[in-house]
Amino acid sequence: MNQLGFPLLTIIIFLPLMGGLALLFFGRRANRIIVQHVATMIAAVDFFLSVIMYINFNPKSADMQFVDHYAWIPSLGVTYYLGVDGMSILFVLLTTFLGLLAVLSSWTAITQREPAYYASLLILQTGMAGVFAAMDYFLIGLWGGEQRIYAAVKFIIFTLAGSVFMLLGILAMVFSHYDMTGRFTFDIPELYSVVAPAPIKVWIALALFVGFAVKVPLFPLHTWLPDAHFQAPTAGSVILAGVLLKMGGYGFLRFILPMLPTIEDHAFWVMCVRIIAVIGIVYGAFLALAQTDIKRLVAYSSISHLGMVTLGIFALNTQGIEGGVLQMVNHGLTTGGLFLLVGVLYERRRTHEMDAFGGLARQMPLYSAIFMIVMLGSIGLPGLNGFVGEFLILVGIFKVHVIYAAFMVAGIVLGTVYMLRLYQKVMFGPLDKEENKTLSDLDQREVGYLAPIVLFIFWIGLYPATFLDTMHAAVAKLVGAL
Repeated sequence: MNQLGFPLLTIIIFLPLMGGLALLFFGRRANRIIVQHVATMIAAVDFFLSVIMYINFNPKSADMQFVDHYAWIPSLGVTYYLGVDGMSILFVLLTTFLGLLAVLSSWTAITQREPAYYASLLILQTGMAGVFAAMDYFLIGLWGGEQRIYAAVKFIIFTLAGSVFMLLGILAMVFSHYDMTGRFTFDIPELYSVVAPAPIKVWIALALFVGFAVKVPLFPLHTWLPDAHFQAPTAGSVILAGVLLKMGGYGFLRFILPMLPTIEDHAFWVMCVRIIAVIGIVYGAFLALAQTDIKRLVAYSSISHLGMVTLGIFALNTQGIEGGVLQMVNHGLTTGGLFLLVGVLYERRRTHEMDAFGGLARQMPLYSAIFMIVMLGSIGLPGLNGFVGEFLILVGIFKVHVIYAAFMVAGIVLGTVYMLRLYQKVMFGPLDKEENKTLSDLDQREVGYLAPIVLFIFWIGLYPATFLDTMHAAVAKLVGAL
């Protein structure tokens, strides 16, 4: 259904694309202030429209809403079909929110080829909002660090390989549907309405799972992530951590779980996924604990956190899945916020090394306060956003088996250790390095794009019902099928 009667979702998805293409005509010599303000205005309008969509969303319905459904290539059964339910609308909102912050954070970080840079950010946002289907390595390749080409090539190889598996799984689904009905279609609900033989669905689910596992990323398909994060500019890391990594988890929810009721003996398959997730939780935490570079530490922490998300999704119960969805949103906020904060330091000192800092709480008190809030949200302090998601996942997975819950608790404890260690080394101790004694605290623009993250961290932590109620009907429908 489309309760507003006009294609709001289409506008939200394609407005950044139109704006990005327009920026490409500005040319390299365009006034950078004008380019920055135009890009910011486009991103702000897109976020505003997504808020309007969220306000008009009916949380009591599990059906797709704001639907735009038109015939596109009838001969192949291809339709233009957009819609959001209680889970996907949160990711659209997260995409437009972090997209705006990514643009704002780039004003002083990017000083060359600004039109092409902001166009890339906006065009990527169209791909992400469009059912989280696009990957863009140009942000890494053009504006990244010294080994940016290596990171970009590694990124595209892994993601392209994952996409090939996804494509094979989708085509197998389409041709299986054709064999049974004599009609081609790419419509997801219709594809699932026809039950293929169990062996075929097992192979389809496995192909899709490998593709989504690369994008999460799950152990052992995670090695592209730290390099991509480390070499990316700040906005690239924010978008990668905040939105792109969520495509894998969203794929589990939208594609993999609907297949489980028709797969024979799927209990063993699900158990293997849970074990992989547990390995990722602990392994990622130990990798983060070993880092001396702040940006790499935050990057490796994502492997651990997204292992928890996967564990929650494959708990296959309401608490686990709702916790997994909410934790994906939380991870986007806190890890995206941490990358923004690391970017602030890098602009001032041109280094991410922990040993280069110390005593910053005296020199940058506002910065250290916001860093503390975001960091505590990441490790799940009660009253902040991370606690709610982790608690729900723990409840859900505890119902499955206490061993899984015990390993997740170990990951949470290790996360607390490496985050507090990071904060202690950077913010406390003597202010004994001359370069740090002249560092300026956050300016108004930096406070402007960090303050909303702090607001959402407290909002979700103190009143999570705002977001849990939105997804509850959709999750209940999914769990009911399982």
